[in-house]
Amino acid sequence: MTVLQPGTGPVAGDVYLPASVDHVLWGRLPCATDQPVLCVEPGTAVTFDTISHEGILEDQGRDPAAFFGAHGVTDVLDDAVALAASEHPHRFGVDGPHVVSRPVQVAGAQVGDLLAMTVVETAPRVPYGVISNRHGKGALVGEYPLGGAPLFSAFATVSADGGYGQLPLVPGGEPTVRFPLRPFLGTMGVAVRGAERPHSVPPGPHGGNVDIALITTGATLYLPVQVDGGLAYVGDPHAAQGDGEVSLTAMEASLRATVRLDVVAREDALARFGDLAGPLAETAEFLVPTGMDEDLDVAVADCVRAVVALLQARFGMDPSLAYAYLSAATDFRISQVVDVVKGVHATIRKSDF
Repeated sequence: MTVLQPGTGPVAGDVYLPASVDHVLWGRLPCATDQPVLCVEPGTAVTFDTISHEGILEDQGRDPAAFFGAHGVTDVLDDAVALAASEHPHRFGVDGPHVVSRPVQVAGAQVGDLLAMTVVETAPRVPYGVISNRHGKGALVGEYPLGGAPLFSAFATVSADGGYGQLPLVPGGEPTVRFPLRPFLGTMGVAVRGAERPHSVPPGPHGGNVDIALITTGATLYLPVQVDGGLAYVGDPHAAQGDGEVSLTAMEASLRATVRLDVVAREDALARFGDLAGPLAETAEFLVPTGMDEDLDVAVADCVRAVVALLQARFGMDPSLAYAYLSAATDFRISQVVDVVKGVHATIRKSDF
């Protein structure tokens, strides 16, 4: 496949936002005092170049050309090299690892509305990705990585049409394990109130690092607007992820992602979804409410409450019957367990109603 360097290759959106050093934040998410890099009308499709954090981090040498070169890669993204070599403020171990776009203002979005972020296209920018695990991180803290290695990286090739990731059965072996690629953005969000940029790792009512693998092409993420203008952003590009993301990262790979930004006015939002306290996704098949907390049990309970409230608001379903329906017909999936705040999402079949 052709590597999508900055400014080259097809752009599916109405507006293109490259991931140049002055167009991204590293390790922090936008807040109310951040100035937008773009101002667009509702319905605008913005094509974002995104950069994976894997290969540019300090414990990897902050030198993606050398890091990926050790795996035989000769065509590394110029914007990744530029960011790693820049004086962009990033405090390893204090800030998060993720590279996110600076915010995009959506005209007319007001506090109380919902910002709708619909994924139009996700094109891999490079034919490789990384899966990593670090001590103190992941579902099995202290057990992995084996041998005390600070980083486990799995190199996999991808194809332009999606294709497969690859892994060997043993370190250094031939890549005989194949798994389908499902590119998506792990981070999609709106700016928070106040003048403090949130850490990029834990998700919350603002969205952020929600890591829900269902939010692929065609899906929409709805977020309660916290700051007039919405101030939307994206980042943390993935080539594939299983629900749970247990080892720390998914298959991390830079994407060129096109996202349409729309505003759902408060009155319409209340009729369609009720009073949302946090992110809600929608696919062709499912409504996908969420629950988030550092305690996974609390996250599940919050997700159940969110679903009951949604079914009551959207369909007029009695809460007791909604609660019963969930046990009979709805799957509750672990979004991720590695982002401090754990995530759970429910999959409500729209065809049931």
